[in-house]
Amino acid sequence: MKNPAATPRIHDVAKLAGVSVATVSRVLSNPSIVSERTRKAVENAVEETGYTVNLMARNLRQQQVGAVLALVPNLANPFFSEILAGISDALRTEGLSLLVLDTRQTDASSTSRGLRAYLNRSRADGVIVLDGSLDPALFDHAACPPVVQACEWIDGLEGPRVLADNQTGARLAVEHLLGLGHRRILHLTGPTQNTLSISRAAGVAGALATAGLPPAPRMEGAFTLSSGHAATADVLALRERPTAVFCDNDEMAIGLMAGLHAAGIRTPEDISIVGFDNIEMSAYASVPLTTVRQKRAHLGRFAAEMLLAQRTAQTLQDEVTLPVELIVRESTAPAR
Repeated sequence: MKNPAATPRIHDVAKLAGVSVATVSRVLSNPSIVSERTRKAVENAVEETGYTVNLMARNLRQQQVGAVLALVPNLANPFFSEILAGISDALRTEGLSLLVLDTRQTDASSTSRGLRAYLNRSRADGVIVLDGSLDPALFDHAACPPVVQACEWIDGLEGPRVLADNQTGARLAVEHLLGLGHRRILHLTGPTQNTLSISRAAGVAGALATAGLPPAPRMEGAFTLSSGHAATADVLALRERPTAVFCDNDEMAIGLMAGLHAAGIRTPEDISIVGFDNIEMSAYASVPLTTVRQKRAHLGRFAAEMLLAQRTAQTLQDEVTLPVELIVRESTAPAR
């Protein structure tokens, strides 16, 4: 698949032709309403830029909806904001709108029938799925528009997907803790059946196995501040308290850090904490959080590009995995 950053877009054509994006759109959709001079300028710019993916977007708009639907498991979670911004930016350049449905907080998600009503070409020209807990059967009907999975994924749902390298990210986090001398490492997971939790657990296990250590004990959370805070009591009740905790996301890490602070346990002096995602608040927590950064806006843009490219003759990769990096801040320190 071509690098999305190198793919010509409609604004590239407009700039080269010396016209507006709206004029380019009119030339591509209804050339008879523009002057011959303008039409030729746009056509020459299309040829020179190699504009092809965006021609498909014109066809997408002709489906009469002009919108793409994103299915998000929890809009209150700030993790999704940058992904949605990336999706919206990519769609906006093609004249498409973004619709967002919170799959766990709306009446539409209370039944499969309610949610399926949204998965229809009469409501959206494409769907970007960010909720890995959905039933794949929801998408198995003729009226369902093209689908791309992003961030999370659904076992049994075929089609293109774009993911962060979750396993490598968790491995980097644990290797960082091991490098600081920590050996009693606790893993605060997301819901155990969640695909992200499974991938990150594999990364944790791999890092510990390479170091010749047994698997880390686990506690299950829910990817929320409150579940991280609630885990405090269980951590403090352990007979052998961990010297470090790797959390499957930043919200749980920040919630746990707040709970430990209230109990008189210092971060990182008593317990080091690492998160995952690098949400904005991680840098501004009471103790700035060491975390794994995934490029969420890039992930969103990539997902939108994959959705658009589905309707062309391009050969698509079934799965794209984006790299991650460890961001070291003040919440981790050498084991005491």
